[in-house]
Amino acid sequence: MNNKNNKGNILRLGLPKGSLQESTLRLFKKAGYHISVSPRSYYPVFDDPEIESMLIRAQEMARYVEDGVLDCGLTGRDWVLEQNAEVVEIAELRYAKEGFRPVKWVVAVPADSKIKSIKDLNGKRVATELVGFTKRYFKSKGIKAEVDFSWGATEVKPPFLADAIVDITETGASLRANNLRIVETIIESTTRFVANRKAWHDKWKRQKMENLALLLKGALAAEEKVGLKMNVPEKAFKRVLSLLSSMHSPTVSTLSDPGWYAIDVVIDERTVRDIIPKLKSAGASGIVEYTLNKVIP
Repeated sequence: MNNKNNKGNILRLGLPKGSLQESTLRLFKKAGYHISVSPRSYYPVFDDPEIESMLIRAQEMARYVEDGVLDCGLTGRDWVLEQNAEVVEIAELRYAKEGFRPVKWVVAVPADSKIKSIKDLNGKRVATELVGFTKRYFKSKGIKAEVDFSWGATEVKPPFLADAIVDITETGASLRANNLRIVETIIESTTRFVANRKAWHDKWKRQKMENLALLLKGALAAEEKVGLKMNVPEKAFKRVLSLLSSMHSPTVSTLSDPGWYAIDVVIDERTVRDIIPKLKSAGASGIVEYTLNKVIP
């Protein structure tokens, strides 16, 4: 972490290494930051001289932020809770390795197991990487189970090394592939941008972190939206506008050709394939769809 600037103001930022790394770097790029990452280095270089960064596993991030080794970092809510870390949550960033849905920590057992609910885990052995939170969760439910730390490949532990597992999943595909059945979801988690309490009370660092959060949230908001531009003759204007009436504030301007309007609107990407043919049938022409980098409310 050796970036320098003339003013001496530096924000020490932790980026998650591992499953979230690539999606995080893509998000920062969309937010406007160019980051150089050497395959042999744990210190990515930002094009912003006021940011020093380090790649750290998400499982450890909250502890280093809490201790002040880092001013801020991105990690999952699950790992903040696992470590009982006292940090400031700046923003929730709803993205994961494979999409924008929350990840889930679930209790899973072999498909033919007699375990039907978590109450059946009394006296059983459970393997997980999320040991601390799992123990507290079971205790809150009055369940006395032996919870062992799993060093990886948790889904292969049942039935010989564990009666059940608590494992993370986005789609459940890996669990199904290993002939496992979900019994219960114990926590849903999304990525969080968190700060050290002392750093949060530093005026310059707080402003820097808030600006960063604004841009990251704007980049995420843009992931699921696109822009549409079109030209509309006056005779079709009301019909086209009625199709866009549920959208947020379409921008309308007159064209140099009399009796023509230009309409610009931001819409959810998933609706585009349905609405473009309708707009064309209603009389719109010159329809252009374009991608967005950031959407700032």
